Amino acid sequence: MPEMWTSATLGLGGNIGDPRAAMAKALAALSDRSDCRLVSVSELYRTPPWGKTDQADFFNCCALIETALPAEALLDLCLDIERGMKRVRLERWGPRTIDIDVLIYGDAQVLTERVEIPHPRMTERAFVLMPLADIAPDLVVKGRRVIEWLADADKTGPCVLLDAQRTLYLL
Repeated sequence: MPEMWTSATLGLGGNIGDPRAAMAKALAALSDRSDCRLVSVSELYRTPPWGKTDQADFFNCCALIETALPAEALLDLCLDIERGMKRVRLERWGPRTIDIDVLIYGDAQVLTERVEIPHPRMTERAFVLMPLADIAPDLVVKGRRVIEWLADADKTGPCVLLDAQRTLYLL
């Protein structure tokens, strides 16, 4: 039986240590697998913390991948990569070395105890929408294009980080 490939988008972020290097390492771990292909990566954004504001700014990007993994297996892979990079979940919205969220998985709507796709709060967060618009502005999420969600989002905090190292994220 031939493998079925699905497009998915991931949100990556971090604010402990060297987040740029952590995101590059996470993307390399994904692209090194035979069941995942890295298609494109957004610009890198530096954003103030959201939810819990007494911490360092975050670095965020989004990636478009193709995968042969089912949605929950993709989530498990992302969590495995986080654990392998010493991610510890101590508090909600707290500081982290790396965070990898599955934002979209094809056209699927998935709701289980472990995963909700599309990511339930992605359309409220400019730090997700800005990098996602770099790579998939016309992607439809919850009935609207990413670029339309972004037009309505509060963009007062996020700012583009011009990064000559961006080539580290592209294959």
